Amino acid sequence: MRQEHDLLGVLDVPDEAYYGVQTVRALDNFHITGKSIDHDFIKAMAMVKKACALANMKTGRLDKILGDAIVRAADEVIAGKLYDQFPVDPIQGGAGTSFNMNMNEVLANRALEILKKPRGSYDIISPNNQVNMAQSTNDTFPTAIKVCAIIKSKPLLEALQRLVDELEKKADEYKEVLKMGRTHLQDAVPITLGQEMGAYASGVRRGLHRIQSAIIEAHTLNMGATAVGTGLNAEPSYIEDVVNELSHVVGEPFRRADNLIDATNNTDIFADISSGLKVTALVLIKMANDFRLMASGPRCGISELKLPPRQPGSSIMPGKVNPVIAEVLNQVCYQVIGNDLTISLGVENGQFELNVMEPVIAYNLFNSMCYLKNGVNTFVDKLLVDLQADEKQCAYWLERSVGIVTALLPHIGYENASKLAKEAYTTGRSIREIILEKGMLSESDMNHILSPAEMTRPGIAGADILKKHGN
Repeated sequence: MRQEHDLLGVLDVPDEAYYGVQTVRALDNFHITGKSIDHDFIKAMAMVKKACALANMKTGRLDKILGDAIVRAADEVIAGKLYDQFPVDPIQGGAGTSFNMNMNEVLANRALEILKKPRGSYDIISPNNQVNMAQSTNDTFPTAIKVCAIIKSKPLLEALQRLVDELEKKADEYKEVLKMGRTHLQDAVPITLGQEMGAYASGVRRGLHRIQSAIIEAHTLNMGATAVGTGLNAEPSYIEDVVNELSHVVGEPFRRADNLIDATNNTDIFADISSGLKVTALVLIKMANDFRLMASGPRCGISELKLPPRQPGSSIMPGKVNPVIAEVLNQVCYQVIGNDLTISLGVENGQFELNVMEPVIAYNLFNSMCYLKNGVNTFVDKLLVDLQADEKQCAYWLERSVGIVTALLPHIGYENASKLAKEAYTTGRSIREIILEKGMLSESDMNHILSPAEMTRPGIAGADILKKHGN
């Protein structure tokens, strides 16, 4: 063990540890989730620290030899090394100070090692004086959240785009599969299964764009704001340059906020991102539930879709297979919605010049992005790719439906259509059968009016037949 001291006294730190006394205190104080910091968040904070060191060396305030060692240490963390040296709980008091100091201590001790100096030699490289130079938790922590959110958005957006693409493939594959549309869970008018799939794709695409728009706003940073947004203890040239350095480190076009005080005490951007996730989750829930309903059965339900069987569905009912993939997507989305409430409450609960709830905001935001990505990829891989339509069942329900009478209104009039509908309901016979029996339309005209093209393209249904009958 080695001994390190801070404001509150002296503590023992394991010799092999790159972290230091403030991390040890955090480990003692915060036993909350039982988890450690998200790896992308660790990488993001290391990127922030690297940019700060580069900017401080440019001002001449940070010695180049020491600064280069800090940069090298940060590069190692960015590359995925030393992740086991970040054991603090992600939900912590102090607005993220424990994680900020955990990073400062790891980088300081690894930089000392690079310089062939013993760990804990803080008179040479200090976690506070050198690694945290011109910084505060209050600008580095929210900046790292934004960097991490940007990192996590890429695979999430890719997953959503995969879902859009696969739905559009199904829209094309099923474009001629005519089926019964439903409103109020009751028969309505015909639609193609392809049109339904295209509508799902459109809704998911809209969610994707919502998230993209929020992520663009996350490129506005409060770096250089230090404690309360006034830039205390930061060189003016550092404040100007640190965001540019971070842009180079991350490969993203960051910009400094016009009002650093506002950007330090307000965290509404995280609510924006979470809101995009939540609304997208609502769209996904609706889609997953539609799939479950259309696949209900297989003998006593709607049974228009055949979901790929993924596991036995019951411990007591032999042969039962449940729509587990659609179900798990629902549950993922419920979790995202719950996380959004936590994030909203965290964003609301800032006071004066700082929001101390950023750790719980970050924890839930990152979980939501990860869960949603995994849920969407699971839905695509385990359900959508191997989805099949039961065209015979779609045609069966369509033929039995009275709703197709709506398509005949322009040709036979509302009163006649109402009588037909009543007779069909009363006798159980099909609309087609009754109208042909009464000779109200020829079979060829009926087939034309009730074809997929005529039934499902707005404004053109039966136009030539309307002309033929003088309507």
